[in-house]
Amino acid sequence: MKTSTSMDGSDNKKTRHKLKKFLTRRPTLQAVRDKGYIKDQVFGCSLSSLCHRENSTVPSFVRMCIDHVENNGLCIDGLYRVSGNLAVIQKLRFAVNHDEKVNLVDGKWEDIHVTTGALKMYFRELPEPLFTYAFFHDFVSAIKIPDYKYRVQSIKELVRQLPKPNHDTMQALFKHLRKVIDHGEENRMTTQSVAIVFGPTLLRPETETWNMAVHMVYQNQIVELILLEYENIFGSCVCATLLQRRRFLLTRHWIPKRKIRAKIKPLDHCTD
Repeated sequence: MKTSTSMDGSDNKKTRHKLKKFLTRRPTLQAVRDKGYIKDQVFGCSLSSLCHRENSTVPSFVRMCIDHVENNGLCIDGLYRVSGNLAVIQKLRFAVNHDEKVNLVDGKWEDIHVTTGALKMYFRELPEPLFTYAFFHDFVSAIKIPDYKYRVQSIKELVRQLPKPNHDTMQALFKHLRKVIDHGEENRMTTQSVAIVFGPTLLRPETETWNMAVHMVYQNQIVELILLEYENIFGSCVCATLLQRRRFLLTRHWIPKRKIRAKIKPLDHCTD
C-alpha cells in the first residue's frame, strides 16, 4: 500500500504536469490579438503603440476631438477649464476603447465639455506623458534659463528631440490650443489659463518628490512658453512641409514653374 505522503507527492506531480501542459499550449497575447479575440485600447495605451497600430503619428481620437471642438465649441465659455459630466466622459471612454463607432456630433456627446474632458483624460492616462519622462528634467532646466532667447532655443531643441509621435501629437495639440486662445474674448481662456490646465497633464516626473508644487510651476511655464512661441518652436517643421510640397510639384513636368512660384509662398515667410 502507498503511504499518504507518496500519494500526495504523486498528485502534486500530476498537477504540475497538467499545469505545464496547459501553459505551453496557451496562446500568446499577440496571437489572441491577431485573431481578433481582444483589441488594444486607446485610453491607457502607449502613444507609440497606438500610432503604430493606426499607421499615423497623431492618434485618430486626438484629431477627432480637436476637429469637433474647433467646429463646434471654440467660443464656449471656460473651454478646457470647465469639467464635463464625468459619467458621460467615462461612457465616451468606454465606447472609444471598445472600438464603437463614435460620432461626437451625436446628441449623447452634445456637451462640448465632455469632449474636452475626454481629451484631457486621454493625455492624463498615457503610461508616459507627452513630454516623456526622459526629458522632464531637461525641460525644467531649460525653462530656468535667464536669457529669454536662449530659453526658447533650448525648449525648441528639446521638442525636436522627442519621438515623432510625441512631437507630432504635441504640434497638433498646441496648434489647436492656440486657436482656443485666439477666441479668448468669447471663451475667456488666456495663454496662462490654458497652461495651468495642461501643464500637469502633459509633463510630470517619473517619481513624485516633495517639491511637487515647484514642479507644477515649471510645468505650467513650459506649456505657456511653447504656446507663446509656437511659430518659432514648430515653424521649421511647417517650412519643411512646404519645401517637400514644392519639390513634389517641381517633379510634375506638365506644371509650369512660374505657376508654382505664384501659388507657393516664399519659405522665408513661413508661418503656421
